Amino acid sequence: MALNGFQVFDADLHVNEPPDLWQRYIEPKYRERAPVMAPKTGDFRDMLLLIDGAATTPSGEHTAAWNFVTECARHFGRYDLFSDYERRGWGPDTQIDAMDAEGIDVAVLFPSAGLCIPGQEYDDDGFAMALARAYNNWLADFCQYCPKRLFGACMTIPHDIEAMVAEIRRTKREFGFKGLYIRPNQVRGRNWHDRYYDVLWETCQEEDMTVGFHGGMNCTLPQAVAERFDWSVDDAWLTSHVACHPVEMMYALTCMTTGGVLERFPGLRVAFLEANCAWVPYYLWRLDEHYELRDQVNFELGRERPPMKPSEYFYRQCFAAIEAEERIACPVIGEIKDQVVFSTDFPHAECPFPNGVREFLGLDLDHDTKRRILWDNPRRLYAMDG
Repeated sequence: MALNGFQVFDADLHVNEPPDLWQRYIEPKYRERAPVMAPKTGDFRDMLLLIDGAATTPSGEHTAAWNFVTECARHFGRYDLFSDYERRGWGPDTQIDAMDAEGIDVAVLFPSAGLCIPGQEYDDDGFAMALARAYNNWLADFCQYCPKRLFGACMTIPHDIEAMVAEIRRTKREFGFKGLYIRPNQVRGRNWHDRYYDVLWETCQEEDMTVGFHGGMNCTLPQAVAERFDWSVDDAWLTSHVACHPVEMMYALTCMTTGGVLERFPGLRVAFLEANCAWVPYYLWRLDEHYELRDQVNFELGRERPPMKPSEYFYRQCFAAIEAEERIACPVIGEIKDQVVFSTDFPHAECPFPNGVREFLGLDLDHDTKRRILWDNPRRLYAMDG
């Protein structure tokens, strides 16, 4: 397939999980505690999973949508776009049909309702890992429908780090997953450059697994910006989805560059997804400026700084995703054109399906830049050049 002569690799496509995924796939020991998608009783902000009987947002609401994607589409008046997929059960056949309608050749798949799962802290590490394994097993079955076009991203819950490392190795070696999905939010008070995570980054480097930082709503972990708002009064969509996504990515980028992670693991590849990319040149400039200005201060405090500028690590190892209609990125994308990948965000309600690729092709970018973003860069990101 080639739309207007371009092959298209979606670096961050989403699945729409069945409501009984965890009931069917979780280990028997935890079946009674499996997440439930209950019938919707509130507005679209209450579209949550109930995990072990608890809600997944700070609002404390204990309601959940039966189908996250479908109810979002209803709320935004876009249900007709997805009604046939809903009728057919959102199986892998519908995923391929949607990719064909959009003009997508290959995709790496991320969760929808499952975005909530790593957005919590768990008292029981074994239960947390069972949740991740259940999703990963389901996703492996899903991708087998068309293994040359559908590739998985391993769900990562970094509580029991050794168990998580084993899960990453398993999903790469048994399922052929190309990367992992991880929330940018701080977990158990640890920043991402904490040495606790070194074994995680080392494993990803050894297994050639891409790290995909990806935000999401319905989260009880610390969220940048959101802590200043009261979700019972303020608009959770604006605070969590609009503001938190890019700011949390800045947090993760700071950890990975100035925190020394990319210096210690030069073979690690990192993607910052679903947060746009126009902010990246500005933030790299700001990091570099302070890298230089603070040298004397760091020396006086006895701290060592990484030997390269933050931007140099980004250009060497990192990627950010552009969305189809992100016209604001065009004037600055020349700075990072080799580090930008494409995402339609299907099937989420704000995605421009089925015209995402066409909208991107209408951006004021030259042919070579479009080709890199649509195909060359995503293949490098997920080590699929061989």
